[in-house]
Amino acid sequence: MSDSKTEKGLTYADAGVSIDAGDALIERIKPMAKSTRRPGADVMLGGFGGAFDLKSAGFQDPVLVSGTDGVGTKLRIAIDTDVLETVGIDLVAMCVNDILAQGAEPLFFLDYFATGHLDTQRAASVISGIADGCRQSNCALIGGETAEMPGMYEGKDFDLAGFVVGAAERGSLLPRLDDMKPGDVLIGLASSGPHSNGYSLIRKVVEISGLSWQDSAPFAPGKTLAEALLEPTRIYVDTVLPVIRKGIIKGLAHITGGGLTENTPRMLPSNLVPEYDMDSWTRPAVFTWLQETGGIEESEMQRAFNCGIGMVLAVAKSDADQALTMLSDNGEDAMIIGTLRAA
Repeated sequence: MSDSKTEKGLTYADAGVSIDAGDALIERIKPMAKSTRRPGADVMLGGFGGAFDLKSAGFQDPVLVSGTDGVGTKLRIAIDTDVLETVGIDLVAMCVNDILAQGAEPLFFLDYFATGHLDTQRAASVISGIADGCRQSNCALIGGETAEMPGMYEGKDFDLAGFVVGAAERGSLLPRLDDMKPGDVLIGLASSGPHSNGYSLIRKVVEISGLSWQDSAPFAPGKTLAEALLEPTRIYVDTVLPVIRKGIIKGLAHITGGGLTENTPRMLPSNLVPEYDMDSWTRPAVFTWLQETGGIEESEMQRAFNCGIGMVLAVAKSDADQALTMLSDNGEDAMIIGTLRAA
């Protein structure tokens, strides 16, 4: 005899996918998306695609710049501790900072949230962080995808990815390789910590330390270890974009995976290399703790982590003071950290 489900006919919910939960989530996040509205975007969720009007955004002859990224294994900490409100900021930051390094203004963002079982409360917490990151970068959240895939993800596990499109007026893209020369100054912008890179190594160090996520962070008084390590990635759009538009930045490097060692050369011509004064800034205490607890060599620190510098700007020596003043006036913690020299 067949069971009652077979007699009634199988439903998608019987297979582990709740269409009702998906619909409920869309209704919950509509106000979040609306809060990110900006010129060019009329934020409405639920359609098959999102539209953006470049002319309404004020562009005359734009070149589109796109980027995509995730949050990496920083998600593991968020999932294991149920601290979900900030990883969405990380997601937006990793994408918008990348296209900012090309000289582009972020315009609109789409997210992809995949899980085995859709918990609308947990998903809404994550997406609230995405909306927060979009507001910080003046970027409209115009759509996304929530995928419920039983059998692909176990328990509370989920994955997160994002996609951003930005624009710059033709002729203003970075880097300006032909303008770079020996003696140009490197300006570093302070990071908030590891941002969203090196977390597989970080989790290994935590394992070695014997601490739990709920223990007090040795490097951040008043915070648990999880709270301190989930400090969101800084978004540099508001502080850096005005300096880009002033025309004094020759190149930008977003310091992500590969650290200072591998990211700064990505903005340089082959005949120039960066020369850092590693004593010109104070590293956040988290990096000292990671290095000492894990016994990590300095060369590995500089490859795995940003070491306290989230973005590097290349400017002419004659423009360095103006750039520093503008950045400081915008609330940025900026300092000269090195120069360019012939390779």
